[in-house]
Amino acid sequence: MAENENGAAPHGTEGTQPSQQPQLRMHILTQYVRDLSFENVLAQRGTGGEVQPDIQVAVNLDAKKRALDHQFEVACKINVTSRNKGGEEPLFVLEMDYVGIFHIEGVSEDQLHPFLLIECPRQIFPFIRRIVSDVTRDGGFPPLNLENIDFVQLYRQEIARRQAQSQTASA
Repeated sequence: MAENENGAAPHGTEGTQPSQQPQLRMHILTQYVRDLSFENVLAQRGTGGEVQPDIQVAVNLDAKKRALDHQFEVACKINVTSRNKGGEEPLFVLEMDYVGIFHIEGVSEDQLHPFLLIECPRQIFPFIRRIVSDVTRDGGFPPLNLENIDFVQLYRQEIARRQAQSQTASA
């Protein structure tokens, strides 16, 4: 350690060690709708009357490495089905495959999988929410504002499902 002329360490350097951990860097390079489908079943049937929608939302996540270093593709597939309460006929069906391309550095290999399936979808979710709201409104229904999705819980459920499936397969 360097000392000044009085034999003391320079101000601000006592006990400091250079950081050995790489800095986390994440950039959204692009994001886009890969596939989008909206079907207004209610309008096609031509039925009117009282409508009390019961909305079901399913979310699927997928991530994969791209050919370029540190680039990953994260796809969020949203399936929204609205049915009239007490009925089986759908009012509308919305399916969307939304993709974000990310540049990620500084995430350890053991943390990369959860990072891709938790933090990346969290970053693009506001855009997904806006598109779903606009499409349902433009499709003739009140805008559907998706509730926040707990991507940590979704990740844990998927891990538990895979573990249960592997235990069943090995038994």
